[in-house]
Amino acid sequence: MAIHLTQESKVLVQGMTGGEGMKHTRRMLAVGTKIVGGVNPRKAGRTVDFDDATVPVFGSVHEGMDATGADVSVLFVPPAFAKAAVVEAADAGIGLAVVITEGIPVHDAVAFTAYARARGTRIIGPNCPGLISPGQSNAGIIPADIAKPGRIGLVSKSGTLTYQLMYELRDIGFSTCVGIGGDPVVGTTHIDCLAAFEDDPDTEIIVLIGEIGGDAEERAAAYVREHVTKPVVGYVAGFTAPEGRTMGHAGAIVSGSSGTARAKQEALEAAGVRVGSTPTETARLVLAALEGGA
Repeated sequence: MAIHLTQESKVLVQGMTGGEGMKHTRRMLAVGTKIVGGVNPRKAGRTVDFDDATVPVFGSVHEGMDATGADVSVLFVPPAFAKAAVVEAADAGIGLAVVITEGIPVHDAVAFTAYARARGTRIIGPNCPGLISPGQSNAGIIPADIAKPGRIGLVSKSGTLTYQLMYELRDIGFSTCVGIGGDPVVGTTHIDCLAAFEDDPDTEIIVLIGEIGGDAEERAAAYVREHVTKPVVGYVAGFTAPEGRTMGHAGAIVSGSSGTARAKQEALEAAGVRVGSTPTETARLVLAALEGGA
């Protein structure tokens, strides 16, 4: 089992024929992701040869879905065109759209996440590394060689910390790792993933990675307290961030005591989440929980 992405997922790549799209399509294909087509209206009808696959290019997401039965789209499109690309995917009825693009204006993200939600399309991102169900499928830019299939579900704001925790826990393995993105507005939240991992019979423990800014982690803590029965281990990045300065992701800004790493840690711990002070300590807490320790 996995959440949102399985070995049966059929993936379109919007922007496949661009530089980033080509590079990461090749990487996704190499680990067994079922890439069934690219989307570029200016190159419709062509095919693109990769190492062991020839992938057709369609003029629209709707055309690609009709021809292939695709249910996932990964978007490698410039920020200026991201909103239109997501709207196109949602209008076509795609089930999952993974928006890798960073630098998307907040008002565009607000508009397309609401639009997609109203049409039943789940958005991962924007400004995210995507998601991977090791051994099954990889939709995005997460390195596939740093973890194997296993019992841990991971949800993270930070792409880099996603990779680090995957590597630290590579011997245990993961059901699914979801990088939800660090922008102020994202289509899938910590809570969405917590709910999905709680319902996934093959996920035994959940790792939640947050960072300074906003109140997403505090809301996740409240959800854990009321709805999650599986053990949850957390890590919050940004304890040394200066007040009032944006750090890294666009959403990582604190004002006074609101959005600080300390406040998030306290909220999580009050909900029974064990919170590590470093990624390595967080990994040790996961191992202890799996072994039945405190």
